[in-house]
Amino acid sequence: MPHKRLFVIYAGGTIGMQAGPAGFAPAPGYLPAELARIARATPGFPDYTLKEYAPLIDSSNLQPAHWNAMAADIAAHYHDHDGFVVIHGTDTLGYTASALSFMLENLAKPVIVTGSMVPLAEQPNDAEQNLVDAFRWAAQDDLHEVCVAFNRLLLRGNRARKLWGAEIGAFGSPNYPILGRVQGDYEFNPALCLPRPGGDFEAHAIDPSLAIVGLKLYPGHSVRMIERLLDQDRPAALVLESYGAGNAPDADQPLLDALGRASTAGTLIVNVTQCVSGKVDMDNYAAGSALARAGLVSGWDMTPEAAIAKLYFVLSQPRRVLGPEELVKVSLRGELSAG
Repeated sequence: MPHKRLFVIYAGGTIGMQAGPAGFAPAPGYLPAELARIARATPGFPDYTLKEYAPLIDSSNLQPAHWNAMAADIAAHYHDHDGFVVIHGTDTLGYTASALSFMLENLAKPVIVTGSMVPLAEQPNDAEQNLVDAFRWAAQDDLHEVCVAFNRLLLRGNRARKLWGAEIGAFGSPNYPILGRVQGDYEFNPALCLPRPGGDFEAHAIDPSLAIVGLKLYPGHSVRMIERLLDQDRPAALVLESYGAGNAPDADQPLLDALGRASTAGTLIVNVTQCVSGKVDMDNYAAGSALARAGLVSGWDMTPEAAIAKLYFVLSQPRRVLGPEELVKVSLRGELSAG
């Protein structure tokens, strides 16, 4: 493989933390020094330029404005680097990978997001291997999308979810096959990956001030709280995590009325399943068709993380031939399967 040059964003996360009096905390300068050590010890390690964010971001503190900073940094270095690595905390890594996939249009180079469950400062850890893998995938030819590298797997970024809170293999891709794995060699299946785009690369900003709400249905949910949220706060969009194949209690008329009023008033409501794996099909059950009549849009098999990130993206763009309600239903970056 020809020698590649990568641009690396170190945003923060467990991977670069060190133990302190109050527990593990970010340690500026530590990960860059460790990465330099790993590079020296790893044959064929790509050249790279690293930008360490200051302050480092605990992923629980991540905000949509950080996505704009990351997309802008990638855009600023796009033409003089062959690939990109984003080092990130795991708790919100799926949101960032999803958001970047939408914001980076006509991406013709790999953007690999990674982190770890155990910091580099602890032994044994998963951090060093995840970094080596992320750099290797970021130097891969014929990879033209945002991916997550974790536990020897390569996952599509907007399909990846943190499924386990304490396992080394924390991330999975429940509704789409893995793109690649490391089994001695780095193997990936180009047929599962996005094709090389034909247009010019462009990084889009999102509007961090958009009011986008995530709501999970559960037995005993408070209709009054939902009514107050939708009727008074009037969010720009709502991701509703419904039951099973996209069902909600069709006997709860006040809930359906509140959703219908909000949809009519302009709130874009996307229906996704709260199941780990599966898809929304509002035609199968009466409890699902009631949501369709209330004006909800099917998110099909999108993850909740991808749905929220996609809404930030489509609602931040100038309205064109297809409006946000149509774009939500279209696969823009491989985030949902064809119906």
